Amino acid sequence: MPRLGYRALVEIYRGQFVPPDGGLVAWLQVLATLLVSMISWGCPAAFGVYQLYYRDTLQMSQSSVSWIGSVQFLLTFGMCTFSGRLADAGYIRSTIATGAALVVLGIFMTSIGSQYWHFFLAQGVCVGLGLGIMFMPPLAVASSYFSTRRTMALTCAATGSGIGSVAFPALIQYLIPRIGFGWAVRCSGFLALLCTMTALLLVRPRLRPRRAGPIVDWAAFKEAPYLLYCMAVFILYWAMFLGSFYINGFARNIIGFSTTDSVQLLLISNGMSIPARPIVGYVANWHVGPVNTHIITTILFSLLTFCWVAVHDRAGMYAFTVFFGLVNGVCQGMFLGSLASLTQDPEKMGTRMGMVHTLVAFSTLAGPPTAGAIIDRSGGKYTYALVWAGLVVLIASGLLMASRYARTGPRLRVKI
Repeated sequence: MPRLGYRALVEIYRGQFVPPDGGLVAWLQVLATLLVSMISWGCPAAFGVYQLYYRDTLQMSQSSVSWIGSVQFLLTFGMCTFSGRLADAGYIRSTIATGAALVVLGIFMTSIGSQYWHFFLAQGVCVGLGLGIMFMPPLAVASSYFSTRRTMALTCAATGSGIGSVAFPALIQYLIPRIGFGWAVRCSGFLALLCTMTALLLVRPRLRPRRAGPIVDWAAFKEAPYLLYCMAVFILYWAMFLGSFYINGFARNIIGFSTTDSVQLLLISNGMSIPARPIVGYVANWHVGPVNTHIITTILFSLLTFCWVAVHDRAGMYAFTVFFGLVNGVCQGMFLGSLASLTQDPEKMGTRMGMVHTLVAFSTLAGPPTAGAIIDRSGGKYTYALVWAGLVVLIASGLLMASRYARTGPRLRVKI
């Protein structure tokens, strides 16, 4: 059990609850967040498989099909301001349950769709709304149980994104030839139902509800580190999901992979983040600092995106996918840890995290269709889209460094 310092003793004297920073109940909240993250980011990550199926079935351009996934991302991120504020107000279980119901409904409606607008409304709108509504409450609860180990806890919770990013695409890809598209999608719906119901049983809120207060904490944008961080992740997530949407298409159309082999690359890329996130989370928590780690991984992500241009054969594609999956997964995983380190008041954690996610929603909406439009305009070539993505991520890393500078000044050897 961690020692209680003078500040913690004062908080106990005032009747405030000090984060236990560990223990069975605390880590069960991490497990609940992991399960919800599996669904919240596993479903969107599976869209690379859906994209190939829709493009072949509906005979539409990549940029048009990408709008289904982009709207899903928009609503997943965009609803976080409202669900984060509901979490701070104490509506934890009801918010998770509402989001889970919409997700399961949308998945089952997708399974019976046959036209573009069916998939757009069911998968893009209904599932997207549900994912955004249920994501923030367990994250806010898990954050409130930790102080010194918060980055480690949130990075472990973010591992659920990697697990879901493997489970859902694999489920869809390998069940479609055996039981058909409809039942493959329904099986993913049953998996989502199991994970969300388990999370509902595990979650245990501990902070007093903060019913009063605005939905948006406008004062946060007056803090230079927070404002610059918001700008950085807005730019970063404009190009973040290029791999999730197009790595299998690149492998099939440029390198010559079969459809099955190209989807395996997506699974490899997503799966590499599972062991990487907790390891890097430990290093960030105890040695480097979450913001510093986020800066390093963002720079590496930019460099790897540029390197993608040089991939021309199967061996190179497999090797690139391993490293790209590692760096991309860690870059996404450090988002929550670095953001939490910039929020000092735990009672505002849900609101401030939700605000950033909502801003990111608009960049994720535009990102995949932008890349798809560049690919279509280039005659199916990916070079210009990859150069665009690499430059965008590089600019984001510069803004992250500016956010760090605003917090620490010119000092380099500072763990933040």
